[in-house]
Amino acid sequence: MAWVYLLIAGLLEIVWAFFMKKSAGFTLLAPSVITIVAMIASFALLSVAMKTLPLGTAYTIWTGIGAVGAFVIGIAFLGEAVTPMRIIAALLIVSGIITMKLSGGH
Repeated sequence: MAWVYLLIAGLLEIVWAFFMKKSAGFTLLAPSVITIVAMIASFALLSVAMKTLPLGTAYTIWTGIGAVGAFVIGIAFLGEAVTPMRIIAALLIVSGIITMKLSGGH
């Protein structure tokens, strides 16, 4: 169950990052509220996952899901640049997530 919590926490990290961008520096109410609620939920689920998962594994996977997810959302919905170097960087993050998952005892 810890892996499910961690996955949801990572997805919520993508949500809060996107809505933080949309909040225009916390000047728009709805995106600001969504950002804060998603942050709290993401951190709460991360903390629950960390009860059984190793710190390094949980935190690496959580941040990796958020980083790669935000990268994809930025390209898909915000018109951010797609360059070979950015794609290579995202692939390296994904390979690190996979390696971390395979190396853990959980």
